[in-house]
Amino acid sequence: MSSTDGEIGMRDLTDKATQERLEKDVAAVKNDISALTDQITDVLNTFAGAAQKQVHRGYKQARSNIDSAVGDVSERGSAMMEAAEDAASSIGETLEDAIAQRPLATVGLALGLGFLIGVTWRR
Repeated sequence: MSSTDGEIGMRDLTDKATQERLEKDVAAVKNDISALTDQITDVLNTFAGAAQKQVHRGYKQARSNIDSAVGDVSERGSAMMEAAEDAASSIGETLEDAIAQRPLATVGLALGLGFLIGVTWRR
């Protein structure tokens, strides 16, 4: 019986040693997983920060482009308004000169236009 007691005692020792070794291995794996999780978190935070900076730069660039385009359109609109005002002023001056040089012809032209408008209005 002593040999079986010795075998049982050896098994208990090897089982305890195996259990301790497994517990150490599990603890090491937990530590490795924790460290890996920290590294992944750091990488994701770095990536998120870089992405946020890129989006911010893109937003600033787009806003600058829009402001520039609006400024260009505004300048073109102002130039067109000035050209229209100059043309209207020029036409007005030309009409004044024509009326001053030929008053009877101007009155005749006005009567003729009035007659044509009246004829087309009747139809």
